[in-house]
Amino acid sequence: MHPRLDFIFRRRSVRQYEAREVSDETVRDLLEAAMAAPSAVAKDPWRFVVVRRRETLEAIARGLPNGQMLPSAAVGIVVCGDIEAAHDQQISYLLQDCSAAIENLLLAAPALGLGACWLGIHPREERIQHVRDLLGMPQSVIPVSAIAVGHPAEAKEARTRYAESKVHREQW
Repeated sequence: MHPRLDFIFRRRSVRQYEAREVSDETVRDLLEAAMAAPSAVAKDPWRFVVVRRRETLEAIARGLPNGQMLPSAAVGIVVCGDIEAAHDQQISYLLQDCSAAIENLLLAAPALGLGACWLGIHPREERIQHVRDLLGMPQSVIPVSAIAVGHPAEAKEARTRYAESKVHREQW
C-alpha cells in the first residue's frame, strides 16, 4: 500500500462508537467533502438529512436490517438524490452522483478522526419507503443510503483488497 494513499486504505466500516458528540462544524466538514464530489453535468442532485435524535436513528435502523449500529452513532446522515435535479432525470446519474458523494464523506471521516459505516437503502423499495415516510421526503427524493458517523470505539487496520485476478489488461 502506497503511504500517500493511506487516507483511502484507512477507510473501514466502523460499527462501534464511543458515546461522544460530533460537532456541527465537523458535520459541515463532512458534507463539504461529500459535495466536492463530481456530478454529471454538475447537477449536484444530492440532498442530505442530518439526524441526531436517538429516537429517529432508532426508527431508521428498524427499517435497515444491517443498521443496528445507527442508534449508537453520534449522527446519521441520510444521503438522498432528487430525481428532478439529476442529469436528464435519470436514476443512474443520480445514483452515480450520490455514490461519489458518499465515498467522499466516507474518506473524510477517518481524516477527521471519525468512523463511519455506509448502510444501503436504495434499491430496496421497502427501505426507501420506510425512510421516505419517516423523514417526510417528497416523492422526487430518493434515499440512497444512511451513513452512521461517530468517534470509533474499535480500531481497524488499514488494508487493501487488491486482487490481480480482477484486473484485465488491454481487453477482457
